[in-house]
Amino acid sequence: MMLYLAKLKSWLVFSSLILLVMGQIVYADDRTSVEQAGWIDGLLENLGADGEYNQDKVIDFSVLPGPFYNPEMLLGVGVSAIGLYQVDKNDQVSQLSSLIINGFASANGALGVAVENKTFLQQDNLRFYVDGIIANAPEVYYGRGYDENRQDDNKVTFDNQQLSLAPSLRKRISVQSFIGIGMDFNYSSANDIEGGESIVDSGILMESSRSVGANLLVNFDSRDRVLSPSSGRLVEFDSKWYRKEFGSQSDFYVQSLLYNEYLSIGESGDVLAWQVHGRFTRGDVPWDQLSALGGGGLLRGYNSGRYRDEQMLLAQVEYRLNLPGRHGMVFWTGAGGIAERLDKLSTDELLPTAGVGYRFEVKPKVNLRLDMGFGNGDSGFYFNVNEAF
Repeated sequence: MMLYLAKLKSWLVFSSLILLVMGQIVYADDRTSVEQAGWIDGLLENLGADGEYNQDKVIDFSVLPGPFYNPEMLLGVGVSAIGLYQVDKNDQVSQLSSLIINGFASANGALGVAVENKTFLQQDNLRFYVDGIIANAPEVYYGRGYDENRQDDNKVTFDNQQLSLAPSLRKRISVQSFIGIGMDFNYSSANDIEGGESIVDSGILMESSRSVGANLLVNFDSRDRVLSPSSGRLVEFDSKWYRKEFGSQSDFYVQSLLYNEYLSIGESGDVLAWQVHGRFTRGDVPWDQLSALGGGGLLRGYNSGRYRDEQMLLAQVEYRLNLPGRHGMVFWTGAGGIAERLDKLSTDELLPTAGVGYRFEVKPKVNLRLDMGFGNGDSGFYFNVNEAF
């Protein structure tokens, strides 16, 4: 019953926001040009979400708040600061660089900040990316593998104190290809572990985890832009080595394969996008570095951290519908699976997902997104910036 009420609350919050915005779009059609934006657009413009880029500013920021609800964090508010900038004003080739800061706080004391920075340099011949997270927030652990993760009674809750930093530098080696190097630092500490009547061995959570690694990536990138692609494809192979010599607590390896494709639909501005994504590990993999499904990007509709194992493979397809003004809708479906070994991935253990989302363009080709995803026995409501893939 509690799970049902949590899903109902999430859906009611999301539905109310969608109806409010859609009503605003219809209402705006019958008003004068001065009033067409409506009070929602006016409020957002006061926060810097005017859909324009001011090149006179060092970083042109928009700051947007948004609600969220999930069973672990309860009711909370997220705040996204979206900044665009150009390192070299004379560079007419590079895309606009971006700095996105997502913060959240919830009713049960969860706090966190995530930073995503993409800087384009030297006529787009160099790209410097930095991702970072610092957070203290509730998480769940159901063990490892499909069978254990599917059992609701296996749920273990804990507060995860997390710190991560991942910078990388990418060098163009051909018209549409890059090679890159980077490092990855992750620290996690589980506190206030509550297993209830779970039979899952949660002893693995008792020890903090520190993973330090180096990575090498190569990709083919023909997308028209990185932040919100409407055409082209991205094919990427990323290999990470975590070693005790680097400061890691254990030795293990992670290989990721990614294929994204984007197809522009006529002159409507609509986009059909699809993705195949795999993450494969071997070695002494700590609990926080297992391949996982769920959350706001990898199979929306499932609780982040519930489905964990060493190997993961997913596919998803999304239709991005362009609406009048700066509004849009998104509809998606997909499926994924986890297993201890690649040969154990099975179509009998697929996790399906489907959902709907609303988009608002806060800066040129930068969208605020509100998504409601539904999985098999699970659901999720997500507030974020840019597309899931």
